[in-house]
Amino acid sequence: MRITWSKFVLTVGYLFLYFPLICIVIYSFNESRFVTVWSGFSLKWYKALMSNPIMLRATVTSLKIACISATISVVLGTIAAIVITRFSRFRGKSLFVGTVTAPLVMPEVVMGLSLLMLFVGMEKHFGWPSGGGTTTVIIAHITLTLSYVTMVVQARLQDLDKSVEEAALDLGASPLKVFFVITLPMISPSIVVGWLLAFALSLDDVVIASFVAGPGSTTLPMIVFSSLRFGITPEVNALATILMTVLSIGAIISAVCIYKKKKQMDLI
Repeated sequence: MRITWSKFVLTVGYLFLYFPLICIVIYSFNESRFVTVWSGFSLKWYKALMSNPIMLRATVTSLKIACISATISVVLGTIAAIVITRFSRFRGKSLFVGTVTAPLVMPEVVMGLSLLMLFVGMEKHFGWPSGGGTTTVIIAHITLTLSYVTMVVQARLQDLDKSVEEAALDLGASPLKVFFVITLPMISPSIVVGWLLAFALSLDDVVIASFVAGPGSTTLPMIVFSSLRFGITPEVNALATILMTVLSIGAIISAVCIYKKKKQMDLI
């Protein structure tokens, strides 16, 4: 009975999470302009999407911002996780940890407003960044996603067996070589997960981007959110279906690579 109840709860949970996504995919092939009325199968909205330069430009901008901000967040987050985990207590460590983890609990409205004031002040005194744009959105998203990457990598570093690293050091390897040859491959699954999480958070953000984005840096979530005033068209469903397909393939490939890497580490 307990197994049946567990399966029931699991099924309900999956339906709650994925049924809306399935509806988006189905209605992206809808003939009607209304997203809730099915009138027949059609690919017209995919064709309309391909001829919509505003949405395509916003999609490319969002993907570029997400890739750059996720990559930089992974580098900085990994360094921050190593400092937190491997370095003994130093003056200001508590402040450093609090600063890194603050975006986890800080409302995005507060972050967006504070970053806007920061950029305005920097432009006034230093002349950069001028007028906002893609650069300011990337910096803002790095600030947002850095904490998540740090927590993911830190959790892996805390569970890492240090005996292999210590053996390499005893055999004469330098700390830098030990990091790149031993530590980095062992924490690479968490780095990949951190990158995917940062990418998803950046691609999904609309609040912070609305504060710091300038001309020519309008992101896809901002376009979708602004279109709510006039009604969502099935073009959005078509774009969401394409993005879900591409990102799902990427997530599956990453999961397979992480599984193989973990299996290799278990054999070692």
